[in-house]
Amino acid sequence: MIWLILSIATSSLLYVIFKYFQVFKVNTLHAIIVNYVVACFTGLVAYGSVPTVESIETAAWLPYALILGALFIFMFNMMALTSQRNGLSVAAVASKMSLVIPVIAGIWMYNESLSTLKVIGILLALVSVYLTSVKNKNNLRINKKLLILPLILFLGSGIIDTTIKYAENTHVPDGEEPIFSAMCFAMAFLVGIVLLIREATQKRFLNLRSVLAGLILGVPNYFSIYFLIKTLKAGLESSVVYPINHVGTVLLTSLLGILLFKEKLIPKNYIGILVAIIAIVMIAFAKA
Repeated sequence: MIWLILSIATSSLLYVIFKYFQVFKVNTLHAIIVNYVVACFTGLVAYGSVPTVESIETAAWLPYALILGALFIFMFNMMALTSQRNGLSVAAVASKMSLVIPVIAGIWMYNESLSTLKVIGILLALVSVYLTSVKNKNNLRINKKLLILPLILFLGSGIIDTTIKYAENTHVPDGEEPIFSAMCFAMAFLVGIVLLIREATQKRFLNLRSVLAGLILGVPNYFSIYFLIKTLKAGLESSVVYPINHVGTVLLTSLLGILLFKEKLIPKNYIGILVAIIAIVMIAFAKA
C-alpha cells in the first residue's frame, strides 16, 4: 500500500507544479518536453547504470515503452486542447473517469475479484470525481460540437493505464521498472522534439524559465509512473489500484488547492471529497 500512497502523492504534486506554471507564466508545453528528459535521466539513475543499446532493442517491453511514450505527449496535448475548448473541469472529469477502462480490463483479462462492495465503491469513485472536479454551480458545460475531444481524452487516458498494467504484468521483469519508465519518457521526448521545432517556426522558443520548470517537474513525474508500476507489481488488483489512485489524486489535489492556493470550493466539491473518502474505504476493504 505504501507504493500506492507514494503514487498518489507524486501525482498530486504534478498538479501543484502545473498550478505554479500558471502563476509564473511558464510555457507548459516547453516545460513538459524538458521534463521528459529529466524523467528519463531520473530513471537511469534509479536503474543504477546506463543500459546498452542492444539490451534495450531486445527488451520485451520496448514496444510498450514506445507506445506509452507517444501516448504520454499526445494525451497531454489533448488535455490542453480539451481544457481550452471545453473547460478545465470537463478535461479533469474525462481524464479521471477513464479509470473504468483499466478496471473493466482487469476484471475481464485477469479475472480480478468483483464483489458488491467493490462495484458500489467504483461507482462512488466516479461520482466523487465528477463532484470534486466541477468548479461552478451550473455543472459541466460541454460544447456538443467538440464532444470528440473529451471522448478521445477519456479513451486515451484509459488506454495508457491499461497498457501500463499489461506491460507490467507480462513484459517488465522485477528490477527493470526504472529503465522501462525511463524509456517511456525518452520516447515522449523524441516526439516532443518535433513539437519544439514546430513551436520555433512560430517564434516561440525554449527559454530558461521553461527549462527550470521542466527540471522541477521531471522527478515527480518519473516517480508517479514508477510508483504506480511498483504498486501493480506488489500484487494489488488493478481494479483496486486505479480507482484509489485516481480518486486519491483528485482528493489530495483538492486539499492542496485549499491549503496552498486558498481555492474556494462550492458545496458539491465538499460532498465529492466526502464521497471520495467513502469510495476509497469501500474499494480498499472490498472482498470477493
